[in-house]
Amino acid sequence: MAVLDFLLGLLVGLLLLGWQQIRSNVRLRKVLRKLQSSADHSPFPLTSQLSLAVSQHRKEQLQLQQQLEVLQQILQVAPIGYLQVDDENRLLWCNLQARNILGISPEASWPKPRLLLELVRSYELDDLIEQARNAGQPCHSNWTFYPTSADPSDLSRQPAITLQGYGLPLPDNQVGVFLENRQEVMALMRQRDQWASDLAHELKTPLTSIRLVAETLQIRLDPSLRTWVDRLINETIRLSNLVQDLLDLNQMQRASLQLSQLKTIDLVGLIHAVWSSLEPLARRKQLRLDYSGPERLMMQLDEPRIHRLLINLLDNSIKYSPVEHLIQVKVSVDTTQTNTFAGVPLVCLEVIDSGPGFPEKALPYVFERFYRADPSRSRVLPADSSELDRESSLRAGMTNGTVQMQYDGHLQGGSGLGLAIVRQIVEAHQGSVSASNHPETGGAWLQVRLPWHSPNG
Repeated sequence: MAVLDFLLGLLVGLLLLGWQQIRSNVRLRKVLRKLQSSADHSPFPLTSQLSLAVSQHRKEQLQLQQQLEVLQQILQVAPIGYLQVDDENRLLWCNLQARNILGISPEASWPKPRLLLELVRSYELDDLIEQARNAGQPCHSNWTFYPTSADPSDLSRQPAITLQGYGLPLPDNQVGVFLENRQEVMALMRQRDQWASDLAHELKTPLTSIRLVAETLQIRLDPSLRTWVDRLINETIRLSNLVQDLLDLNQMQRASLQLSQLKTIDLVGLIHAVWSSLEPLARRKQLRLDYSGPERLMMQLDEPRIHRLLINLLDNSIKYSPVEHLIQVKVSVDTTQTNTFAGVPLVCLEVIDSGPGFPEKALPYVFERFYRADPSRSRVLPADSSELDRESSLRAGMTNGTVQMQYDGHLQGGSGLGLAIVRQIVEAHQGSVSASNHPETGGAWLQVRLPWHSPNG
């Protein structure tokens, strides 16, 4: 009887042991399927396969760690700053350039992640991070950073820095930010603007003197020689207008985007008034205005600057439109989109012509100073015409202080500053402007978006 009980207990023990072994093998196979899909075809025992899989996993992890260290070393010596924050905007890592730009102390002084706002007092940087995280796509922003210091005596020795930041959303709600110090670029731009302004002031007086002398000689010369004086006067007027455009552009930039003459005006009425002033030029090419939009649209605007904006846009369309075509002007209110700064609906002003349009490669630069999209937009006359033909073909037309040169009935010329002035005026109103080619007419398509401040606002 005792032997029977012993054998029965031994059998139960063996069954339990076999069951535990089967469960262990099943668990090992599940682990192996996660680490290595070909585990079932291997002739090695499960424990050996598991050891190989773990070894391979550690090897891959080590390679990833080495790649991460290489990337960090590259970022550490990069000429632009980089920082990375977690989902709570705590600084995880930043390179040397970011520490120098933002004045962040070395990591040794803060072994645990700290809030970025504690280390860098820049709400614009914090806002850029939130924009990239919420949008789920790269965002960029420009702002002026004012470094802070615990020592009050250092404040006067820490100048403001113009920064450009690019926020990139990362996994786990983390965000990476590339920072570019644009202080040197801004300084060069200011030097360029100051040089242009000084040169324009120096040229203004001699150009006026040359014009007065030419006009005095014009009535005293033989009619056969007056053609040369006419050309001299035309070129002097064109240069004077170029000088005045430079002075106006620099004056608007010095105003720091501040509008001092805001008042309630009817944008639609102003469009028709500007077209009436330019109609003599349009009549020469039999061009007509095709307006679509509301009959009236009252807005808070700087009337002289908006008048200048419309002059430049419509004059540009007249200049490059073919004979007997329409110039389309469309005005609409977009309530679905709001201005970034003001948070109000946008008024969209579109000017469309049927001319040659812009070359695709020129579109990013059409609002730059003195930029000309292609040779057809240059003031240079055809090279194959004789000097006498060139002289007899030149005509001058005065419209609101703007001089246009004609050659065989086609308007030529311009200072190359018209669209640059347009952009400056739009930015002063906290709006935006873009240029493209219209899909139907193939001509230039200029779109101006201005915040719609209601008259009662």
